[in-house]
Amino acid sequence: MAESAQPATGRAGASRSKVLTSYDPRTGEVVGEYASMGAGELTRTVRSARSAEQWWAALGFDARKRWLLDWKRALARGTRDLVELISSETGKPRLDAAIEVTLAVEHLDWVARHAERTLGRTTRLRASLRREPTGTVGHLPLGVIGVLGPWHNPVLTPMNSIAGAMAAGNAVVFKPSELTPGVGAWLADTWNELAPNQPVLQVVTGDSATAAALCRTRLDKLAYAGSGAGAREIATLAAQSSTPLIVERGGRGAMVVQVDAKLDTAAAAAVYGAMANSGQQPAGVRCVYVADSVYEPFLELVAGQAKRLRPGADRRAAYGPMILESQIEVVRRQVRDAITRGGRPVVGGLESIREPYIEPIVLTEVPEVSTAITGAAVGPMLVIQRVATMDEAAERLNAAERPPTVAVFTRDVRSVPEFAGRLRSELITVNSTPVYGVNGPGRIRDPQSLREFTRSQTITERHPSDQITSGTFDKHPRRLRVARALFRLRHRV
Repeated sequence: MAESAQPATGRAGASRSKVLTSYDPRTGEVVGEYASMGAGELTRTVRSARSAEQWWAALGFDARKRWLLDWKRALARGTRDLVELISSETGKPRLDAAIEVTLAVEHLDWVARHAERTLGRTTRLRASLRREPTGTVGHLPLGVIGVLGPWHNPVLTPMNSIAGAMAAGNAVVFKPSELTPGVGAWLADTWNELAPNQPVLQVVTGDSATAAALCRTRLDKLAYAGSGAGAREIATLAAQSSTPLIVERGGRGAMVVQVDAKLDTAAAAAVYGAMANSGQQPAGVRCVYVADSVYEPFLELVAGQAKRLRPGADRRAAYGPMILESQIEVVRRQVRDAITRGGRPVVGGLESIREPYIEPIVLTEVPEVSTAITGAAVGPMLVIQRVATMDEAAERLNAAERPPTVAVFTRDVRSVPEFAGRLRSELITVNSTPVYGVNGPGRIRDPQSLREFTRSQTITERHPSDQITSGTFDKHPRRLRVARALFRLRHRV
């Protein structure tokens, strides 16, 4: 089904089983077993969430802030256990898992402290010569929010929606990926320990059938982070119950290295953006366009850094295994397609694929039509392309069906807006590569992550001097003459 609810084609077990088994992709060992919930259980879960939401919304911003900060402290105290669980269910190195947990905790802290400032009632001013107040605007919770989480960042990405929805006054029903059910259950358990009688956050576990059932359940909004194909399927299911949907689409982007860039910094960012978490990040780098005059030294720097990386299950490994077996074959097809079309391997190649691990792969001179560039970026593979000018780089970036996030590396920061103006991309970063929580899924410290889970409410006041829109048939002639005179004066009639 969706990326957040993959059918059992990997290590997640049979899709219709009563028990959902979580496996360590590094060893195949069982991490835990969880219920595979059906429609009846989901209906009961949402019903209890509605009851809890009434209590939670009535608390107000200040009280919710205290609860959320208590939850944040509980997550922070349990960091060691959560990091170990993430590493076991995804195969991530503990350092990467620790970075993810740290950012998730920081985001929860930010949301708790900024919810009232972002969503609290504000005064609207009259658009006239005298700016008197005419009313207020506030943001009220929607009710019960369903969150479908991905497996690649099983804490940070869903926390963007969970924290925002809860801070806004909603209850949340969270469906983690069937590959990482233990992480989702751990998050809900920490909340339940704080408020055992108020299920403001609940987790439902299961496979794609459970995710589909959640989409059909009577919710006030759904939040999904994942692939475009998954988003389309979720949208179809949500439409059956007329449930509003917010989608955070991921996807590794591109990098542009200009002639004056710090090459060692750019090379390090490119390698990390492509190889971190075995290239399974929802953001990062898949293709680098390098100015012709610095292409050779940049390629040499990238190759040197990539050759030093080693995948594995031990603490010294740079990254872990591919969590989905199906994606190993995707990487194999892309590498084969790139080489067949004339691409040149610089580091690794088909021989780098040693299931469940893939060693670093760096390619260059790859035709833009190759699936290594146009297909889904799912493995530790990086494509380096030479461009004669920045105009050529912009042309290639704009040719993509979906404009990618672009990281621009240059010393001349003031020139970036002019270059960015030629791109169709929505997000441009300067001298940094978005990997965690900067764009797409898992955006952190973004006020929009709060507003998405509210409905705005405006309270207006009738102003005594407004004779034209007073709402009565009693229009005093003298005041109408004054109003017409003011109209002519303001609009130069």
